[in-house]
Amino acid sequence: MSKKKSADTLVMQKYAKRSQFGEIFYRLRKNKGAMVGLGIIVLIILCFVYSLFFISYEDITQGAVLDRLTAPGATSRTGTHYYFGADHMGRDMFARILYGSRYSLSIGFAGSAIAAAIGITFGCFAGYYGGVRENVIMRAAEVLTSIPGILLGMVILNTLGASLQNLIITVGVSSIPIYIRMTRASILSIRNQEYVEAARAIGLPNSIIIFKHVLLNGLSPIIIVFTMNIGMMILIASGLSFLGYGITAPLPEWGTLISGGREYLRNAPHLLYFPGLFIMLTVLSFNMIGDGLRDALDPKLKTR
Repeated sequence: MSKKKSADTLVMQKYAKRSQFGEIFYRLRKNKGAMVGLGIIVLIILCFVYSLFFISYEDITQGAVLDRLTAPGATSRTGTHYYFGADHMGRDMFARILYGSRYSLSIGFAGSAIAAAIGITFGCFAGYYGGVRENVIMRAAEVLTSIPGILLGMVILNTLGASLQNLIITVGVSSIPIYIRMTRASILSIRNQEYVEAARAIGLPNSIIIFKHVLLNGLSPIIIVFTMNIGMMILIASGLSFLGYGITAPLPEWGTLISGGREYLRNAPHLLYFPGLFIMLTVLSFNMIGDGLRDALDPKLKTR
């Protein structure tokens, strides 16, 4: 009797109705690529947290001349072990790359947040109201899209000056059209639903209808874009820093590290390999998580 009861319990647990969030997380766990990407991002965030408490500004700016261009994994003349080697000034590349995660992750998340806040707001008004407002917003988005992101960033940073705050603003502005188009498309598919008409009929303000009833039911594609756009933000910021328009030396943003190490490609390639590897893994991981979320949020792919 107990065996039968336990078997029935297992069946009920297997087919029990999960919450919406639980269903999404359950399907996300089934995606191995997304889980690998999530694991890598967790490790990079841990590096970010580690740098906040255990790596100081002096650790990344002061070096030993005798240790310059020390190979990865070697112990220097001063007795220091360099996991990622040392740069041309004898500074620990491991500490500098971990410290640089502060800038890259801050740029990725903050830039995406700025772009999402502005783009979603304008996309909602364009999709919900239509007419002249939609035409003005979409034409402005098309003009902004026609300017290459790197070129736009160079112009903005030349005007405002090179700093972390200005770099965040730059990468955020370049991604606003993506959110406008995606939000507008979601709103257009929802604004004529019956529950929206019912909300209008009972006299709810348009702002509440847009942001509470319409937008919340069209967030799935926006969440996917937000996740994948973080990696793109980091890539654009690294490119601008590499060209000398973003975070400048001695601050160790990953693009700045690659720019500083390109002169030593032949005799010290590790100065480029390790920061480049971190950029590649971070961007790839966010893209893998975005792909996993796209599959998890797609109702057509819903399986037990």
